[in-house]
Amino acid sequence: MSRAINFGAGPAAIPLQALERARDEMLDYAATGMSIMEQSHRGSAYLAVHRDARERLERLLQLPPTHAVLFLSGGATTHFAQVPMNFLKVGQTAEYVLTGGFSEKAQEAASFYGAARISHSTRDSDGVYRRVPNPTELPIDTTAVYVHTTSNNTLFGTQFREFPSTGNVPHVCDMSSDFLSRPIDAAKFAFVYAGAQKNIGPSGLVIAVASKEFLRSGRRDIPQIFRYQAILENDSLLNTPPTFAIYLARAVLRWLEEEGGVLAMEARSKAKARLVYDALDAAKDFYDAPVELESRSRMNVVFRCSNPVRDEEFLAQAAARRMVGLKGHRATGGIRASLYNAVSVADARALATFIKEFADRKG
Repeated sequence: MSRAINFGAGPAAIPLQALERARDEMLDYAATGMSIMEQSHRGSAYLAVHRDARERLERLLQLPPTHAVLFLSGGATTHFAQVPMNFLKVGQTAEYVLTGGFSEKAQEAASFYGAARISHSTRDSDGVYRRVPNPTELPIDTTAVYVHTTSNNTLFGTQFREFPSTGNVPHVCDMSSDFLSRPIDAAKFAFVYAGAQKNIGPSGLVIAVASKEFLRSGRRDIPQIFRYQAILENDSLLNTPPTFAIYLARAVLRWLEEEGGVLAMEARSKAKARLVYDALDAAKDFYDAPVELESRSRMNVVFRCSNPVRDEEFLAQAAARRMVGLKGHRATGGIRASLYNAVSVADARALATFIKEFADRKG
């Protein structure tokens, strides 16, 4: 079997070991005579998977007892609305830091529930995000109910290296595209949420890491199914969770632990990003990598050929080498290489080699 090198932004590459485990257990999970997809979410076979996945996350994140893991559904975009639904009331203000397209969508969704103020935006006059703000640029309204940031921006390829301090104001962060790619101090965040289809598993699952105190502060005048506190109280089993997605995420988490955990993923991320950016910088007359140096994402490397006519040729020749998922987002165009955890250093090296060879041939 010849597998493609998948640089897709999401749904994205999943470790082969996790896929092989799912294949081997597909028809008969743990001698139950059924797939895990056929098991009751209240039954012992699935509950063991559910709790093991949660415990692996707690270990990987070194989660303090003040925080809890939630398994959610709907994709991260759903939680652009569900976060303010829980924590923002009419007459209150939440602060939104805009650093890319999805942070814009989060702010727009929050505006239905209260004042979702844009505290800072790094969008240029031409509509492009080329950097994230440094911590001193962020004026924080101390009366805000929370500050929302996006750790990594898949469309424009920017990433926070250092998270801003929000003082006593709760920090909510969408970490969909770099969750588990580097260590975080969970205690500094009130609520972190991440769509699974980048670094954790298949689409349809969202993982949240939340301060128990922050969850208790949530609204009670919304339906129970939308209340994060109710989901926590029911161990993410208030209704039927996305059981197969959690099962496959657990296989990815097992692989991640076996590979050395988030510190190992961070080292690999740095190595992969260095290979690709070095290749682009060595041919800077041929390629345009627009993100400022200190804001470059290790997860999503965005670039284009200086002559945009060559972008399609680059993509076609890359596809001929079984490198897929490199087409830029429809809102931005160009080329984008996503270097999530399941993408190997060898994969990044192969892309870097092609970047050099293409420029040498066409330059």
